[in-house]
Amino acid sequence: MKTMRVAAVAAVAVLALSACSGTGDSAGSGETTAAGTGGSAAEGAFPATVETKFGEVTVEAQPERIVALGWGDAETALSLGYQPVGASDWLAFGGDGVGPWAEGQYDESPEIIDTLEPSYEAIAALEPDLILDVKSSGDQDRYDRLSEIAPTVGVPEGGDSYLTTGQQQLELISAALGVPEKGEELRAQLEDTFAEARAAHPDWDGKTIAAATRTSEGWGAYIEGGDRVDFLQNLGFVQSPTIAELPVSASGFSVDISSEQLDLLDADLIVAFPIYIETTEITEDPQWQAIPAVADGRAVVIDGDLSSAYSLGTIGAQQYALDNLVPLIEEALGS
Repeated sequence: MKTMRVAAVAAVAVLALSACSGTGDSAGSGETTAAGTGGSAAEGAFPATVETKFGEVTVEAQPERIVALGWGDAETALSLGYQPVGASDWLAFGGDGVGPWAEGQYDESPEIIDTLEPSYEAIAALEPDLILDVKSSGDQDRYDRLSEIAPTVGVPEGGDSYLTTGQQQLELISAALGVPEKGEELRAQLEDTFAEARAAHPDWDGKTIAAATRTSEGWGAYIEGGDRVDFLQNLGFVQSPTIAELPVSASGFSVDISSEQLDLLDADLIVAFPIYIETTEITEDPQWQAIPAVADGRAVVIDGDLSSAYSLGTIGAQQYALDNLVPLIEEALGS
């Protein structure tokens, strides 16, 4: 739906789902150094080379002044021990532009850069030696203008229109920052946490899910291959076959569902959240209430920080979502 596409790239929106696509990354061998990055020490091997949609990008030396512009790029850099001097606040958290799971990780607040139409002058004024635009539009003109300022790591192949997955984002950024092992460590830790959740809820294995949303213009559901559905699949659930059979919308990561066909959302579990509307426009909708899963109590409607965490896809956000969404699912499914 049109609004789902717009919300994918808007400051407060929580849409940026992704289809899985391959991404290459490698870290060249070189001298390992430790450098202060905004007050945080990170160790990296350089030069480091990564493969993006725009070709290979080589980071010759430890970056000292990073500007992180993509959706979740700054949080990913923080998790790897780097502190960007400039960052974009896609979910309008305010402050340092990060969710509560990443609060306090900056020693010095970054300059906040606009999201869809960043000020290239403001970025240049920060004198960056590396720009991260990994979960972004993939627009060639944007990339070219950023590359004129500093070496820029853009989207991976297939990552246009914010379709870079959280895993791809972590792999690309950790490789570019010379710490692919740290990225792998974070990924493994998160996988272990998901594995623990699955082991604690064996009855979730194979149950169907629908990851739904409502905007001011209508309803939709996310498809397999994106971060939200992946999150639930990592808990043992499977994509609703009904959703899987629907035609994909222009966004590339969702399907449109009319109000008259909300039964298409029916599954063993529904996880839904609002975008730009009040949560009650979902929970108090009679057609929503009539969906069998909803009537049976097998639906979870989230908002606020939890819906942001569920949507963001970074390591910290997924951990926050695990801590806060799993208990709601337990309550809905009685297990």
